[in-house]
Amino acid sequence: MKRTALIVVTVFAASAIALAQGRGAPQPPPPLEPGASQADVDLALLAAPGNLKDQATVIKWAPDHTYTTLRKGTNRMVCYDRSGFPLQQPFSIECTSLGNLDRVKQNMTIEALGDRAKAQAAFDEAEKNGTRVKPEFGSVFYHVMGPDREHPRNHMTVSVPGATMASLGLPENGRGGGVWIMNAGTTTAHLMVPGE
Repeated sequence: MKRTALIVVTVFAASAIALAQGRGAPQPPPPLEPGASQADVDLALLAAPGNLKDQATVIKWAPDHTYTTLRKGTNRMVCYDRSGFPLQQPFSIECTSLGNLDRVKQNMTIEALGDRAKAQAAFDEAEKNGTRVKPEFGSVFYHVMGPDREHPRNHMTVSVPGATMASLGLPENGRGGGVWIMNAGTTTAHLMVPGE
């Protein structure tokens, strides 16, 4: 329990330090890239935390899983719209670390199979054969999703690829009611925070 509390306190302290370092004179948002739409940028930023929103990079994914940069930010956050993509909800916005774009691209490529069972089998095979792209340890995925824009729900996870109860000291199920590791021991391992 002490180890779990220490990890949680450390994560929150690091977040507070990062937040405090970002304070000072607010910077205006970076300009849009030529041809970019402010409406597309505003939509993609719906999932961004307030303190990171103005300086986040915004991209737009193409059907071939390449992307166009709509706005180049100055922090490490990237946001994009995945609404209506295969296996995504009709309204689906996501923000994460720029270092996770290869993981997101792999997710979209596999999800393009369009069938949950086939996609899960492909994810499992990539995990088994070592080709599953790992997200950055400690990076956050912020989601706003739902059946439409008027009925969204927010969700946040913290990526801890490979983490287990033995390595982090957190439980591998949510029965205790606190923070726990979902999919422990895999590249998909992430912290689940009650109420998120």
